[in-house]
Amino acid sequence: MFFQSFEVLLIRGLFVGRFQPFHNGHLEAINYILKKTDELIIVVGSSQLSHEKSNPFTAGERVTMIRLALNDIGIDSGRYFIIPVPDVTVHSTWFSELRSYVPDFEIVYSNEPLTRLLVKEAGFKVSSIPLFTRKLFKATEIRSRILSGENWSNLVPRSVANFIEKSGCAQRIIDMSSRDFADDQY
Repeated sequence: MFFQSFEVLLIRGLFVGRFQPFHNGHLEAINYILKKTDELIIVVGSSQLSHEKSNPFTAGERVTMIRLALNDIGIDSGRYFIIPVPDVTVHSTWFSELRSYVPDFEIVYSNEPLTRLLVKEAGFKVSSIPLFTRKLFKATEIRSRILSGENWSNLVPRSVANFIEKSGCAQRIIDMSSRDFADDQY
């Protein structure tokens, strides 16, 4: 009697972002990527950074925001990994270092020119992501609106807005603005 073994081949993608904060553009990008892949590795980049004007959220807060947003729209948690990865300051070794933190993957989704170059040089496939209302859906814009007291909550998933408010992160951004951040630009 013959038993055939069938190995299921999954397409696993990788998406890198700082998610400072996670916003509706990120959510649209993840939805787009998940239509093209079976699983997605979401890399929370610059994970060591927090409590700075351009990086106010901790890695744990960013992971929480992503998870809340994906759960809200019913994305099965078995389809994604969220993995914090610290910066590597030597560009030539960045991609190999990144690979040591994550499961295997077949394709990287990015629009960032340096990321695209480094991925291609490493011999991996890279694909662009459509930009979803990029002018509005920018973390810099959201942080600026929080700081100035303008409406920002419509630019992030509802659960993320609630988290930012209830966890004190919005107030942190305001409080940090009173300190001297001369070397840290928005």
